[in-house]
Amino acid sequence: MCGIIGFTGKLQAADILVNGLEQLEYRGYDSAGIAVNDGTTTRIVKTTGKVSKLREKVAATKGIEGTCGIGHTRWATHGGVTDVNAHPHVAGKVTLIHNGIIENYKELTVALKEKGYTAISETDTEVAAMLIDSLYNGDPFAALREADKILEGAYGFCVMFEDHPGEIYCMRNASPLVASYTEDGAFIASDMVALLKYTKDYFVVPEEHIVVMTKDDITLYTMDEKVEEPKMLHVDWDTTAAQKGGYDYFMQKEIYDQPEALHNTVLPRIHNGHADFSADNISDDIFKGINRVVITACGTAWHSGLIGRHLIESMLRIPVTVELSSEFRYMNPILDENTLVIVVTQSGETADSLAALRLANERGAKTISIVNVKGSSIARESDYVLYTHAGPEIAVASTKAFSVQCAGMYLIALKLAEVNHKMTEEEMADFCKKFEAAIDTVPAVLKMDDYIKTISEKIKDTFSAFYLGRSLDYGIACEGCLKLKEISYVNAEAYSAGELKHGTISLITEGVPVIAVATQENVLPKLMANVEEVKARGAHVIMVTDKDMSNYEGIYDDLIQVPNVDDLFGTFGVTVALQLLAYHVTVFRGYDVDQPRNLAKSVTVE
Repeated sequence: MCGIIGFTGKLQAADILVNGLEQLEYRGYDSAGIAVNDGTTTRIVKTTGKVSKLREKVAATKGIEGTCGIGHTRWATHGGVTDVNAHPHVAGKVTLIHNGIIENYKELTVALKEKGYTAISETDTEVAAMLIDSLYNGDPFAALREADKILEGAYGFCVMFEDHPGEIYCMRNASPLVASYTEDGAFIASDMVALLKYTKDYFVVPEEHIVVMTKDDITLYTMDEKVEEPKMLHVDWDTTAAQKGGYDYFMQKEIYDQPEALHNTVLPRIHNGHADFSADNISDDIFKGINRVVITACGTAWHSGLIGRHLIESMLRIPVTVELSSEFRYMNPILDENTLVIVVTQSGETADSLAALRLANERGAKTISIVNVKGSSIARESDYVLYTHAGPEIAVASTKAFSVQCAGMYLIALKLAEVNHKMTEEEMADFCKKFEAAIDTVPAVLKMDDYIKTISEKIKDTFSAFYLGRSLDYGIACEGCLKLKEISYVNAEAYSAGELKHGTISLITEGVPVIAVATQENVLPKLMANVEEVKARGAHVIMVTDKDMSNYEGIYDDLIQVPNVDDLFGTFGVTVALQLLAYHVTVFRGYDVDQPRNLAKSVTVE
């Protein structure tokens, strides 16, 4: 969750660290801090609040000079949001920053107290720093290796040792780290976006490895101190992709990025009426003989799984379950070699999803992941990976990542149908034609932005809202609801429309917004009957649909009508409309669209 950056080289470290933390702030913005070593002394500056506040504090602090340093932006897990709990933490000769959770920190606290260590913060991170210091006898590598044997949980560490100036030691277990070396020096960070100003080439630090950074080199070691050649990767987008580009918020920009993201994800993989995964090196064998599909994901990605279930079950007539990754690993799931497990995650580092993947691998299931980040843990550990091509997504609330995850589901459904002979050549060609037509409607929906803004203003002051949908539309409604809830703090809930009358309709009062999603012609009359039920109780009904609503005038208050597409492909245009609705409601309410309270982008803790 937290953001980490480290640099040692020829340049002044403070600016590099603060600039990098600004790029990583989507990972946490409760507090931030840096530690800079000038060769003899380490100076620490940290503060609660956003990185902009840290920048001001650094500028006002004299003597923050040196070419070696580490920086951190925090999403609080253990301990409140205070200056003392902010990173970096110091214990003896150790200065440390940490992303993750140390699960056995309480037991370690007791053991370390007997050795004379007393924490001044409430964090598990300070306990890790004390442990490493207690094991340190002048050999950083040996101390980290011993700490790795003792610590339980997830961690990405960057550590400076007082008597090893100019050096940074890094180690990870689950929590992501990427590293690179340029003529300016060695860099490490939680995410490549922090390093783009300096390089597009990087490697992912493997788990249970130690990285040693100096001004002249960066070296990857195994735990038994053998040098390992890192696998270098290359970013195929530039720094402008991680900037606002003239938009007011990253979320706004990323909503507008969707036509390009969808084209980049879909069009290279459709060829002559077929799903073509040859460039992804995905073998058809993984799709053969499948009698069951399990989709596992968290949050927004889980909603794309609901879309995937509808597609695969309707097209292939095989059972699909959509499981929350946080529950999946504890369910003792029934998996075998005929089960295809699809793991969906933007970052590829989501802790619960990674655990679910590892369980699926252990049980012998076939695994494929839908991931946006190359070289991420889930991508590396899946049998195969279908990369989405959304580019960096900085806003905490996912928009373009969701759309391309859904696109990945459509592509996998098509490939499953082809390999298992569930569609004719003509049917597959028709599918591809309709698929391309659906994603081509997104620019037209974006042109409705001002119109959707006027509707958003009507509901900006609401305390609660309800989203309704049936069939495919239920998954779309769930995602639209989450967007409104997480950034505007409206108490929103999504329901399969027919279930509303089983209790929840008691919450419908005069003026409460009900957003009804309607792209499925076969259930449209049933949905509208449910809409009439809430309208009769005073709800303010907003219809979001691609259907002709002329027979239903008077039942709804506002209509957001996107271009019509085939029912199977109703996902894309309506999703964008719902994103714009949530975005504008939040702006009207005066909240930070990109950094909603208590949330972080990449959930690397369980």
